[in-house]
Amino acid sequence: MKIINPYLNFNGNTEEAFKFYQSVFGGDIPVIMRFKDTDEANKVKPEDLEKIMHIALEIGNGNVIMGTDALDYLGHSITFGTNINLSLSAVTKDEADQLYNGLSAGGNASSPMKTQFWGDYFGMLTDKFGIQWMISYNPNQH
Repeated sequence: MKIINPYLNFNGNTEEAFKFYQSVFGGDIPVIMRFKDTDEANKVKPEDLEKIMHIALEIGNGNVIMGTDALDYLGHSITFGTNINLSLSAVTKDEADQLYNGLSAGGNASSPMKTQFWGDYFGMLTDKFGIQWMISYNPNQH
């Protein structure tokens, strides 16, 4: 396994939260992807197109905090206190499958591993202990 990072889910104020975190931790925000910039934009309400689909804040030593605006109508409801996922970046596609299959055993495999529109092989699950995981493999980074 290459790295593990926290992935934070917000109720429409991700950009505000990440500006705050940047003021505290410093670091760079190399990517901000808005819903309007995705292949899924046609599924998003007009008032939500500027909201954050994905953001990353590099805070040093390989540590990255990532986040999104969780839109209920797209199936991403959140409950404060459990609005965090652990994001695993695998070194190989086989490792991504192994991690996904292992962690989802006895849990809820909510989004099966598949190649997503942004290019990563990606899936989401909640393990049998209620911990939410995101597994990804980016073939262009290996």
